[in-house]
Amino acid sequence: MGTIAPSGPTTVTPSYRRLRRRLLVSALAVLLVAALVAGGVLFLTRDDAPDAAAGPAAVLPDVGDPAPVLAALPSDAPAPDPDVLAAELGPLLAVPALARGVNAEVVDVASGETLVDQGAGDPVTPASTAKLLTAVAALTALDPDDTLETTVVAGAAPDEVVLVGGGDPTLSTTSPSLTYPGAATVADLAAQVLAALPPGTTVSRVVVDTSLFEGPLTAEGWGPEDAPSGYAAPVTAAAVDGARVAPGENARSGQPGTDAGRALAEALGVPDAAVELGEAPDGATTLGSVRSAPVARLVEQALSQSDNLLADSLARHVALARGLPPTFEGSAEAVTGALADAGLDTTDVELYDGSGLSRLDLVTPDLLADVVTGAADGSLPGASAVVSGLAVAGYDGTLADRGDADPATAPGAVRGKTGTLLGVHALAGTVVTADGRLLAYALVANGTTGGGGPEEAALDAVAAALASCGCR
Repeated sequence: MGTIAPSGPTTVTPSYRRLRRRLLVSALAVLLVAALVAGGVLFLTRDDAPDAAAGPAAVLPDVGDPAPVLAALPSDAPAPDPDVLAAELGPLLAVPALARGVNAEVVDVASGETLVDQGAGDPVTPASTAKLLTAVAALTALDPDDTLETTVVAGAAPDEVVLVGGGDPTLSTTSPSLTYPGAATVADLAAQVLAALPPGTTVSRVVVDTSLFEGPLTAEGWGPEDAPSGYAAPVTAAAVDGARVAPGENARSGQPGTDAGRALAEALGVPDAAVELGEAPDGATTLGSVRSAPVARLVEQALSQSDNLLADSLARHVALARGLPPTFEGSAEAVTGALADAGLDTTDVELYDGSGLSRLDLVTPDLLADVVTGAADGSLPGASAVVSGLAVAGYDGTLADRGDADPATAPGAVRGKTGTLLGVHALAGTVVTADGRLLAYALVANGTTGGGGPEEAALDAVAAALASCGCR
C-alpha cells in the first residue's frame, strides 16, 4: 500500500490569503501614519515655520514603559473539568470519518493532570507525529546550538575534489535557500574551494563521500514508491535542497549524493566534470567548509514542514552522538534511548526510522502527549524548539490550510504536528483554551478509509473544540 505524506512548499489558501491581506492592510496603515508624522516634522522645520521662541514649548506626554507584544498566559486560568471536556469531545472522537475511533490523550500542561484518556496507552502507528520523538532526541542528545558541517577536501589527483557529506540535507543550491532559512549554500562552499586551489587548477572530477551514514537507504516498512517521491528520498549523508529535483519543488531525487556533486561542479564552473561516489583520501587537505543552521532550527523545520529526509538525518546524528551505527536501525535505537534517558516511558515504542514514514512504527499517544507537555512546561531541558516547531493552524507549515474554519477558535490557539499515511491520520500539539489554559493533546486514528480530507477535518474539529471550550 502506498503512503500519503506530503511535505514541502504549501499552497496559499483562502484563510492564509485573508491573514496576509489583513497584515498588508495593517502595514499600509502604519506607513501612512509614519508618512503623516514625517510630513508634520518637515513642515515644522521649514524656513517659514513659526519660531519656537514665539510660543510655549511643546510638552511631550509621558508614555511610560512599553508593554510586551506577546503577553504570557494568565497563571490563574481555570483548567477544563475532565468530565465536561470528555462529554464535549466524545461525539467528535467517534465520527464515522475516524473509523474505529481515535486513541487520544489531553493533558493540562500546568498541572500535568490527564484530562482525557481514550486508549492513550495503546501502541498505534503514529505516522509523522513520530517526528516529535526524533525532535526531542535530537535536542537532548545534541547541543541545540550545534551545526552540521559539509566540507570539500582535495582528491587523490590534482584535478579532483571530494565533497564530504556531513548529513546536512538543507545545503542549498540557491542563495538564500527557498525552503530552509539559514541554510548553508553550495555557492559559498565553491567560492572557498576556488580560492584554496592552486592557481591554474581546473577541476575535472568531483567525488562525493557519503560514508558518514551507513546501511540501507530506505527503511523497513517504507513502500517501494516512497523514495523517491514527492515527500521522501533515499537517506544519504550528502544532499542539496532536501534532495529535491529542483529547489523549492516537492519532487525528490533518487540519487541525492550524485546530485550534490553535480551542484558543486556547476558552482565551481565545471558543469561537465565527472561526478561519482567514493571516499575522501586519508588526511586530505580541507579546501572549504560550510555549516547548517543550528540543530534547534533544523528541528523546527523538520516538524513544521514534516520533512522526512531532515528528520531521518537528525536521527542519524543522534545515533552518532550515542555511539551507535548511523543506520535506520541504529538511529531508531538511539532515539528510543535518548527519550528513555530524558525520563520518558518508552516501554511500548517500536521505531524503524526517524520520520514516521514506516508503517511498522508503534508509539503510544500518551508518550506523544508527554513529549509535548515536557517541551511546553520546561521539564525536558533544551526541548523548547519542539513547541516552536509546531505548525500554526491556518497559518503555516502542514497546518497552513487547516484548522481555522471555526470562527470561535482564536487565531494561533491551535498548534500541531500532523501525521498521514494510508489509513492513518494523527495530530499532536498544544492548544490554548478560551480561558487561556495551555493543554497538550495527541490524537491518532488508525484504520481510516477515507481520502484524507474528512479525517483531517475531524481531527481539526477536536482541536478546535479544545480551543473554544472552557469546559467547566
